[in-house]
Amino acid sequence: MSELEQSLYTLQLYNNMSVIMITLVSYDYMLQFEKEVQFVWQRRWTVMSYLYLVVRYFGLFLAMVSACWGGLIYIPEAVSYRVILLMQWSYSIYFCWAEVILIWRIYALYNQSKPILYVLLGLFIPVVALYIVADVLLWSRPEAFSVQEIVITPNIKYCTGSFHMGPMLAIYTSIPVICYDTFLVVLAIAILRKHLKERSGLKMRPNIYVVMIVRYHIMYFVLNLASQIFMAVMWANLPTVMMSLVLLFNGTAPFIIVPRLIISIWETHANDNCVRVSTTFEDCVCWTSPPTSEQHEMVSCA
Repeated sequence: MSELEQSLYTLQLYNNMSVIMITLVSYDYMLQFEKEVQFVWQRRWTVMSYLYLVVRYFGLFLAMVSACWGGLIYIPEAVSYRVILLMQWSYSIYFCWAEVILIWRIYALYNQSKPILYVLLGLFIPVVALYIVADVLLWSRPEAFSVQEIVITPNIKYCTGSFHMGPMLAIYTSIPVICYDTFLVVLAIAILRKHLKERSGLKMRPNIYVVMIVRYHIMYFVLNLASQIFMAVMWANLPTVMMSLVLLFNGTAPFIIVPRLIISIWETHANDNCVRVSTTFEDCVCWTSPPTSEQHEMVSCA
């Protein structure tokens, strides 16, 4: 395959992936919009409402910018470099917001325990600092990453990224983030085991919201683990097809899954019968006891 044919093939592949990204994210948004109106816009605003809107609309913005960058819309080389810097720094901000949601949920599971909250926030600050350091060292230095304009004809041009270092630095910076997510999952599983043991002793059904939140923590852990791995392997000079698939995953999966994990809890609560709802945690869903006792208990909110 000649250089010209390779450039045309790459442009066509990136454009196809961009169309797929826009289609997936737009379709998911249309599917979820009715639920968003019902559970966000028509209800009292809470902390979790604001967190949801951040991950939903900031993620939607990032997905569209990611889809348009590279070939679908021509952007001059100098501007393209600034756009991809904006994208990468915004990815870090997005994942930090997602971590805040997980911290918020763990805080709920542990009955609003202040020591747990302080420990989680104390460990979270170095994670934020690490995201900043990684973005500076990996993406903000021209000697590490640059943008190259590919000219096929005077009227057909596109920009592509050039990675000038191996994946080891990206791998090293991702390890503490994965460890922190692992710690959150361990905390969630620990409280679930305690909850199951207590309910088993009382011969009660496990609380549906505790199980849901822990399950969603595990799902987010897998999502973030995959994202961290894919972000690292991008620096390994992947073939064009593999790189396009990595970009497709990073440009769609986080922005679809994270908002769904939030709104699905609200939807489950809307279909439940709650006698009393705690407002301590503001957004609340109540945790109800099993129908065998025909009693509803208010434990906390998630």
